[in-house]
Amino acid sequence: MCPVVSPYLQNTLRLLDNNVDSLVDEEILMNNDIQAGGVWEPSDCNSRYHVALIIPYRNRSQHLQQFLTYMHPFLVRQQLKYRIVVVEQAEGVAFNRAKLFNIGFVETLKLSKADCFIFHDVDLLPQNDYNIYACTHHPRHMYSAVDTLRYHLPYRRLFGGAVAMQQVHFKKVNGFSNKFYGWGAEDDDMYNRIEQVGLSVIRFDPRVASYVMLSHSSVWRTEGRLEKLQDNKDDSEDGLSSLSYHVLDKKERSLYTWFLVSC
Repeated sequence: MCPVVSPYLQNTLRLLDNNVDSLVDEEILMNNDIQAGGVWEPSDCNSRYHVALIIPYRNRSQHLQQFLTYMHPFLVRQQLKYRIVVVEQAEGVAFNRAKLFNIGFVETLKLSKADCFIFHDVDLLPQNDYNIYACTHHPRHMYSAVDTLRYHLPYRRLFGGAVAMQQVHFKKVNGFSNKFYGWGAEDDDMYNRIEQVGLSVIRFDPRVASYVMLSHSSVWRTEGRLEKLQDNKDDSEDGLSSLSYHVLDKKERSLYTWFLVSC
């Protein structure tokens, strides 16, 4: 087995701002033997963790490139067995981040085993190698501090941006809601689901769980999101059990597994 703490971790804040390009080393990236589909595992030991990173996506090509070139070496240093999955939503309807997470979960399990799922926005990057991308005994909100919020947690029930959940826990809460088209409140709904099944949310120390957010234009929150959040509290059937979508295309690209879906 690989050691609990990888010997390759660098105890520094590697990323001090959102200038990712200054840290990207293409030679290191390509010499890590990353397999088609964005799959990697250590060759000198058996990883303790089998992780799938699920990325919801639409029209963020620069962020995606920055994310991939930064995150692959980051995950390799942690000696994880992992796959990066990008779920792109076709044009025509408002973006549904939570539903794309559900789709990524279902489609990933058709490809390979994964006991830990990390649901991750494409514009967030961890600063500290010791922020291990693995699941804990309870769902984990991955970031306790982010630069755009002056490294303060805006409210205790926040469960957005990047979260880690065991496969069994994600099934127990019936996944994310499928109802939140547009931006906002789907992460708060997930926090409610976690509480309703008797689980709790944990966070690591902010000195470890710190992130930078890549620059992007502001997105307005969808009107009526809070009313929908309240109405959804008692809808136990909304989620994985009611998921409906079509896979329009899929490919194992050099640094990630890609799905194009309509939902």
